[in-house]
Amino acid sequence: MASFIGKCILACAVMFFGVLVGMQQANNGMLEMKGYQDPDLKGALSISEGDAKEASILGHEIDLEEKQKELEQLEAFNLFSSAGRALADSVTNCAKSVYDWIKEKTE
Repeated sequence: MASFIGKCILACAVMFFGVLVGMQQANNGMLEMKGYQDPDLKGALSISEGDAKEASILGHEIDLEEKQKELEQLEAFNLFSSAGRALADSVTNCAKSVYDWIKEKTE
């Protein structure tokens, strides 16, 4: 039994060490792939705050204020949200009225 536990602990230690070495190799590979010597290579996401907040994702410029206005317009009316809210209110009112009716009958 002791040798089995010893072998399991040894196997776990070897696998843990292998995971750490693999993570280090992956990190080195990512650093090499990024290419720090290339000045034209930019990050995946860059945000600049000035008069107008702008962002760049993978080189594509995005105006954040315009996107925010777009989202506000989309969220102005959502049919499913309104229908869900109405259904929830009606179920709540129905359950409340049934509860009150039962409470009246038992008193």
